[in-house]
Amino acid sequence: MYIDLAAEMYRESQEVSAICLVRTFARGRLRVRYMSGMRWVISLFLVVACSPDEPKPKPVDTGPFQRPIPPATFIDGNPARLVGIGDVHGDFKAAKKVLRKANLTDADNKWIAGDTIAVQVGDQVDRGDQDRKILDFFEDMSEQAFLAGGGFYPLIGNHEVMNVDIDLRYVTPAALEEFADIEFDPEDEFYDDLEDSEKGRAAAFRPGGPYAKMLAGHNTVMVVGDTAFVHGGLQPGDVAFGLEKLNLQTQKWMKSKRRSGPDPLRGNDGVVWTRIYSDDDEAPPDCATLIETLDAIPAKRLVVAHTVQQIPNAACDGKVWRIDVGMSAYYGGSPAAIEIMDGEVTVLE
Repeated sequence: MYIDLAAEMYRESQEVSAICLVRTFARGRLRVRYMSGMRWVISLFLVVACSPDEPKPKPVDTGPFQRPIPPATFIDGNPARLVGIGDVHGDFKAAKKVLRKANLTDADNKWIAGDTIAVQVGDQVDRGDQDRKILDFFEDMSEQAFLAGGGFYPLIGNHEVMNVDIDLRYVTPAALEEFADIEFDPEDEFYDDLEDSEKGRAAAFRPGGPYAKMLAGHNTVMVVGDTAFVHGGLQPGDVAFGLEKLNLQTQKWMKSKRRSGPDPLRGNDGVVWTRIYSDDDEAPPDCATLIETLDAIPAKRLVVAHTVQQIPNAACDGKVWRIDVGMSAYYGGSPAAIEIMDGEVTVLE
């Protein structure tokens, strides 16, 4: 009866949006306790923390006790343990290894990290041979983590965007073959300019395709407590555009047949493309812009990837962490991640 009551509360509340409810469960407001007499008592506390200023991405209605897809853009409060993981680029072995190195999974790829929250900052695909295995693996990790009371959130990187754009320049022959079983209409003009080997991949990732819809269940930007995550970088204009709006419009593009995603996704300054804080060879990180951006979010630090580093490292007095270590076989780096506990960032090598 308690489950029915909670579901009824969810249906009848006109002022609590789906995202507010998602945030409530993400913050641990749902508690289930085993009491004497073999009875389960469910205590449900709803905390509403929505801003009316931005449109809210509407999660798929999977019910209040199942994983929200897509997840909330903002998770309030710092978790006891927060992990950041960089690019894995089609290397399934590296993807599994970095999760074990971060003490998220065991040797059988089972989630062992309880209520830890982990964010993988995009570029799951391209340059390696096992894109599909990684995408499916990360979906399984997301489910396992949620059921354990934690969270595993893969974000959208520039290579996910490229695949939905059907820019397949960095897809290996083996990674094309992974998607050869995806059905498509050979009479559809969409496929006319593609090689036969590319058509299954294109059918999987074109807007509205099965793997584009999977990616539409992910965010491009997430803010967990006082830490923001994005593949390339954020600037004040992106925050003014609206981080939830950015996620929503990207998700709509990927799951429908819209021509392109939102403007902040595009161009060299786009949130998945910019290297404003990560490419020291090009120019020193723009710390003034970073501080303005963090103040606008608000957040204490930004975690980015996209530009390969020797090890995860900080710039701008710890306000930005760069965590792409080129761990895939293509780059030859070693898996590494970062861990944030009690406001302190630790490199996991």
